Amino acid sequence: MKNKAINFIFVPLALSGYSCQGQKTSQSEKMNIVFILSDDHRYDYMGFTGKVPWLETPNMDKMAQEGAWIKNAFVTTALSSPSRASILTGMYSHSHKVVDNSAPLPEGLTFFPYYLQKAGYQTGFFGKWHMGNDSGDPQPGFNHWESFKGQGEYYNPRINTNGKWIQYKDSTYVTDLLTEHAIDFIKEQNKANKPFMVYLSHKGVHDSFQPAKRHKGSYKDKPLVYPESFRIPEYGITVPPTIDSTTGKAAAGKDFYGDNMMPNWVKNQRESWHGVDYSYHGRPWETQVRNYCETLRSVDESIGSVLDYLKQNGLDKNTIVIYMGDNGFAWGEHGLIDKRQFYEESVRVPMLAWGPGIFKGGKVIEQMVQNVDIAPTLMQCAGLEKEPQMVGYSFLPLLKGENITWRDKIFYEYYWEYEFPQTPTMHGVRTDQYKYIRYHGIWDTNEFYDLKNDPAETKNLIASPEHQDMIKKLNKEIYDWLEDTDGMNIPLKRTERPHSDHRNKGNY
Repeated sequence: MKNKAINFIFVPLALSGYSCQGQKTSQSEKMNIVFILSDDHRYDYMGFTGKVPWLETPNMDKMAQEGAWIKNAFVTTALSSPSRASILTGMYSHSHKVVDNSAPLPEGLTFFPYYLQKAGYQTGFFGKWHMGNDSGDPQPGFNHWESFKGQGEYYNPRINTNGKWIQYKDSTYVTDLLTEHAIDFIKEQNKANKPFMVYLSHKGVHDSFQPAKRHKGSYKDKPLVYPESFRIPEYGITVPPTIDSTTGKAAAGKDFYGDNMMPNWVKNQRESWHGVDYSYHGRPWETQVRNYCETLRSVDESIGSVLDYLKQNGLDKNTIVIYMGDNGFAWGEHGLIDKRQFYEESVRVPMLAWGPGIFKGGKVIEQMVQNVDIAPTLMQCAGLEKEPQMVGYSFLPLLKGENITWRDKIFYEYYWEYEFPQTPTMHGVRTDQYKYIRYHGIWDTNEFYDLKNDPAETKNLIASPEHQDMIKKLNKEIYDWLEDTDGMNIPLKRTERPHSDHRNKGNY
């Protein structure tokens, strides 16, 4: 992969052997790291954002108050496995090749915990791997390993602990179990005076949503918040410009080009099991939203347990905690459910950072941060330079309030999946004001939005005359990005399973 950087300034990283503050450190003084990952948690479903008035996330709220809320955090591909691979490698999907939830891990990929391990860290993985070679078996780069195969189970999970499978019973809830074991690992390293890196990867809040028993039903009567774009696309309301009967001129009003230009794939998906009209093969989406929020409560409690232990044992002064989701999730926006698309609710994720001894709390980071920035950031915290293959950058200077130049746009990619054919291959680019989405391999409408004036993405301005120069500019930048990062090939996957459509039984 070419090493040319686009739209970035190189952020100076700490030299090997130095802490984030730049002082020479011993093994025992190295900064500790806790990275907490959730599944399908969208960016605005946290109590302090006010998006869902009744949603309770006191520990996420605390992280934002005492630490930093990275308000504009994004993934490069809004799908679990590609995003997780980008977090661990600091690379784009078209580079690490884990382009969907089935693609195997290619040989030669190195995950950032490996570099920390070489630098003397004790590294532990707890939870959902869900990324290539997804057997639940231990992966390189971790001294301690606890995981499960595929999606795992919310209750009574079967866990692979350092190569040995353990079946838990008695209504063991996986979020609580993983949190307890992660804290036990921290206790062991603290006792041994060893620096540690914990990667706590929750199953929550992935479908099928199962809250902890203590939370089940707590939101069953709460009113839902319908998104502004819930009725887009809406059928049977196409209204052409009206003609004044007196003057014979078109009446002023709507910009006709902007109101009814949603891509056909969005209309088709709305009527599928990933749309509000037939969500989850008939499970009402309204019920699923409440179950999702109830399930999220245990993830929030997990964060609180980790923070409490660090504080109570004096580790808060030398530990950084970062929480994020692996991708967002649509709950009715554009009539859709699920992720994959480049709409805000799908590509944006919650991201919080906490480190009382590292940076001052109460910060709101406005710059656009991506999942490919996690590996360089945590490596800098370990006193290491990022590796050449990593395209992301450390955002530690942003947390510390340093005045640096940062990226002015992000890029996006998603590749069509055999098992989920509703969503097409797409590439996109987003600035602070504009978003452009282009679809590959289908005859459909591309999309362009003015996010400052239309944050809910309700008005597709792809045919707006005054925006054509900007659209052309962004389209060129997508191709420049792909060319400069060796991304000009569409990754194909073997699809040798029979098609589920009865019309194609037996065909491949």
